[in-house]
Formats: sequence, structure tokens, C-alpha cells
Amino acid sequence: MQAENKKNNIKTLSFGCRLNALESEKIQKMLESHINCAIVVNTCAVTAEAERQSGQTVRRIARENPNAPIFVTGCAATRNPQLFTEIENTAIVHNYDKLNLNAYISAINNIPCATQSAKIEKFEHHESKLSKQFVQIQNGCNHNCAYCITRALRGPSVSFEYENILADVRTAVENGFGEIVLTGIDIASYIQKKNGKLFQLSNLCKELLTDVPGIKRLRLSSVDPAVPDIDKIIDLILEEPRMMPHMHFSMQSGSDSILRKMGRRHNSQRVRDLVARAMGKITFSWDIICGFPGESEELFQETFDLVCETKPIKIHAFPFSPRPGTPAAVMPEQVDRHVSKERVKIINDLANKNRTDFMRAQIGNVVQVLVEENNIARCPHDIAVKIDGAPIPARTICDIEITDMRDDYFIGKVI
Repeated sequence: MQAENKKNNIKTLSFGCRLNALESEKIQKMLESHINCAIVVNTCAVTAEAERQSGQTVRRIARENPNAPIFVTGCAATRNPQLFTEIENTAIVHNYDKLNLNAYISAINNIPCATQSAKIEKFEHHESKLSKQFVQIQNGCNHNCAYCITRALRGPSVSFEYENILADVRTAVENGFGEIVLTGIDIASYIQKKNGKLFQLSNLCKELLTDVPGIKRLRLSSVDPAVPDIDKIIDLILEEPRMMPHMHFSMQSGSDSILRKMGRRHNSQRVRDLVARAMGKITFSWDIICGFPGESEELFQETFDLVCETKPIKIHAFPFSPRPGTPAAVMPEQVDRHVSKERVKIINDLANKNRTDFMRAQIGNVVQVLVEENNIARCPHDIAVKIDGAPIPARTICDIEITDMRDDYFIGKVI
């Protein structure tokens, strides 16, 4: 969950993916010149728990702010609007309209408190000051994963025009951001035509690095390992020092049987090949769903074995959550949730060991870091670094020597 608390009287709160947080920033900027006071909650529906938290939070915000109009948008509001319709002074904005100004202006006319002296009385979600800027390059998805509701809620994949992406990146660099992160729902599917030729994600990265020489660090959000262009991305990372050497794969499982049931388009050998292609110079993190229908102990062991073999340094593991309207929700051989949670712990513990082993091997190395806040920085492999010594301004990029490690972060000193 990420929040924005702007100087004017438009407040935003985002659940779920980084794309939601980025879209909330756009909504805030869009509304600030047209609406005097409002709270926008951008919800998530990736799991039942995320949807529940979205509903619970909106109800609490409404209780604490009886005189503030509240817009509820995002995937939970789109999938289950009934969760929010009875909440006083609240209006639902469908995902398809979340960046449409007229949708908010029309909706606010039907919120009683908006016609009086609207006032935000309590909003304790504080803005996180980032040194990196997320830039959206794509939205939606064309795939049919059996567990996922996102396609129905976000629509088909749409790749943004290069000129618009270029303008966003240039603005971010001019505003002093030290790192650009390209994001979307399925960025590996990015495809356009440029000068009569196919223009994919690897081409986009190359063009941006050429057209905006001021980019100091370029990073990608989650990518689908099935896409052939990922091979070119890995090659680009190996040859271009401004490309950050860490990739997040939307893996979901390490078992080929489960991947087929999920409707995923890659297999375990594909991931082995990509890791081998990286030649130990790129680190990886994964998403893993534990307890997908039909995941026996033997099939879960296949995921465990692949994690042992390929050594991702971080895994976002979570128990399978059946989403109504998806094929996986009605599949036979549903796994008990307590078993799924046990498997989440097993996988996370293994990933933490991989991370610890990797970090221990880095002690004594000199690495470039991007400073965020309070002398906490981020290394190229997306691991936090606590820098000893005098305060360093946010957005500074500097070289540090890694001197030690504590839990899941490095200790370092400027050289």
C-alpha cells in the first residue's frame, strides 16, 4: 500500500501494484485544478485479502472524514463495486475511466458533502519521497492465466507511443530523478511499429538510453519470462552499465505441470536458460503462488528444487487465492489454505537464504548506489544499503564500499 499526501486538498491512497500508485499520481494532478477537496482510493483485487483490505480502508476513511467526497477506483472497485456502494459520500470510478476527468466531475455532483464545505479531517497516509521515477509504458494484458482477474479488470494490452514515454522520461530526468523504472501490467508484451519495424521492450530501452543520455539508471518492473525479447533484455543489461542488473520474473511456479494448469507460457527450462544466459552477473526475484489447485507435495518440491538451482535472491510468495470468475476458482484438487501458507514460508525461507548467501559474497565490493532517504540507498541489485557517515542528499548517486550486512540490508561507506 502506497500513499500520496499532496499540499492541496486532493489526497490519494493506493493498494497493490506500483502501477496503481503511479496512476494515483496522475489522478491527483488531473483533479487538483478542477476539484477543491477529495480523497481518491485506488484499490486492488489481485487476492481476496487485497480486496477485503480495500473495502475495510474505504469504510474507515469515510467514518473519519464524514465531510469529504471519496472516489473509489481500481480493480476491486471495478470487480466488486457493491463492496463500496453503501459507503456514505463515496463514488465508484471504473478502471476504464480512472484517468477520465469527466468521470470524476460527473460523480462528485452526486456526492452530498461535495456541495457543502468539503473537508478532510483525518488522513494519516504520508507521502514516500522516492529517488526513482516510475514511467508507465503499457497497460492491460492479452493472456489467459487461469488464476488472474486482471485481464478482465484492466482490458487488453495497450502499448504506449514512444514519443509519450520519451517525454515522461525526459521530464523525470530534468526533475532530478536518478533512476527510471519502466512499469505496466505486462511490460514484456510491449510492442509498437517504428520506422516500419517491430519495436519491442529491448528496442525501447536502447532508444531511451540513446535519446536521453541523462538517464543514470534504467530498471524494469516485473516481466514475463516466456517472451523471447527477454533474451535481448539480458544481453542489453550485460553490455549497458546503466541498465540495472536485477530482473523480476512473474514465475508463479517452478513445476511444469502446474505452469500448464495455470495457463502460463513458459516452463522451468526456459528459466534455467535465462539464468544461464545472465552468467551470474544478473540477480533475479520471482512471484510464486503456493497451493495452486493440484499442487501436490511432489509438484511443490519441483518449485523448491528450481529455487535451489537458480537461486533467486527474493521471492514474493503468497497462497493461492481463488478469484470468482476465473477457471482456477472452480478447479478440482483445491489445496487447504494452511498447507499453502506453510509452503509460502518454506519458499520464502529458501529465498532468504539465497539472499543472505549473495549478500555475504558482496562484502568488500564497491558498488554504485542511489540514495533515497536518511542515508538509506539502493544498490543495482535492488537491495537496501545503510550508508555510514555524514548525511547524503536524496537522489545522489555515489560509490560505496560494502562493509557489512544486517538482516536484509547492507552497511556501507562512501569512497
